[in-house]
Amino acid sequence: MELFKVYQIYDISIVKAAGSRLWDETGRCYLDFYGGHAVISIGHNHPHWVHRIKTQLDRISFYSNSVKIAVQEELADALGRVSGKDHYQLFLCNSGAEANENALKLASFYNQRKKIIAFSRAFHGRTSLAVAATDNKNYVAPVNETENVTFLPFNDHDVLEDYFKKHGDTVSSVIIEGIQGVGGINVAEESFLQLIRKLCDKYGAIYIADGVQCGYGRSGKFFSHDYAGVPADIYTMAKGMGNGFPVAGLLIAPHIRPKLFQLGTTFGGNHLACAAALAVLEVIEKENLMQQALTAGQHLMDKLKQISGLKNIRGRGLMIGFDADEKLASLRNKLLYDYSVFTGEARPNVIRLLPSLAVTREETEQFIQAVQESVDILTQQNQPIQ
Repeated sequence: MELFKVYQIYDISIVKAAGSRLWDETGRCYLDFYGGHAVISIGHNHPHWVHRIKTQLDRISFYSNSVKIAVQEELADALGRVSGKDHYQLFLCNSGAEANENALKLASFYNQRKKIIAFSRAFHGRTSLAVAATDNKNYVAPVNETENVTFLPFNDHDVLEDYFKKHGDTVSSVIIEGIQGVGGINVAEESFLQLIRKLCDKYGAIYIADGVQCGYGRSGKFFSHDYAGVPADIYTMAKGMGNGFPVAGLLIAPHIRPKLFQLGTTFGGNHLACAAALAVLEVIEKENLMQQALTAGQHLMDKLKQISGLKNIRGRGLMIGFDADEKLASLRNKLLYDYSVFTGEARPNVIRLLPSLAVTREETEQFIQAVQESVDILTQQNQPIQ
């Protein structure tokens, strides 16, 4: 049986990982500046994370949500403390797409409306409603198409305000990434998020802060939306939440009250997932990783801005993107094959950096040196012959 091919696969087999390092089957060591799509938040195989999961596995790995699961309540307490949102409610599920799917449904249950506002270049997942709110026709099958989602320009205050003036009483929710990931590391302006809050309050809509990729401390705050200083009604999270173990969740404001059987999950909030998520929060606290992400990210962006050929360096904390000149189109492959460095991309020419929040200064300097040398070589190769 063949695997169903959905990605372009590098012919590299990773067999071991620790911190920000990966090793393939030949023993070659790689520097990981992508973290498996922003998943690795505290470093590969962090000892405390491994211990938490092993200890839980020795006790019980799974039972259904029909019984009280103490580790869920422990996770809720820790999450409320670290995020600063202890008055919110927690619903646990399995993936970012599932988190956004449930958030959009919950908003519609709450105000009994259908219309959703999303934004240009948005990515919210691949399940039915989440993908309908994703601005990429390649991901949206005919069965997912709906007139209930309207895409507006990202960070365009006037268009958003005008849309609400005309259709505000039909809007169920506004969903927005604090920093667009797949869309190319585009940062939502603080004033734009503040306007969303204002308009949702005025018209009775629900503000959904998609923190699946840009949350969990990656930006230097727990949610990148927190920079705007206004609360969302629902926050979604996944990726870095489990450091590689599948787990996701929603933080739901207290005015949205639960009703039995509206939401549900079989595997969400299972014992192992909660143990992994607890370990991540404990390491973030103990190692002060949100501040580390802010400091390391600023240093990294400052260094990148000194490299000729890299344009529009942007982001927050350790969620960084930059555009590469046409002559640097092969930069990502150069870094991987010649310098053993993993990075990410967003089409057409954006390189995305999403390393562990625990990445060291030494590793950052190694990365910068690899980028500088790669740019120099590619620039020289593309010089016109005299």
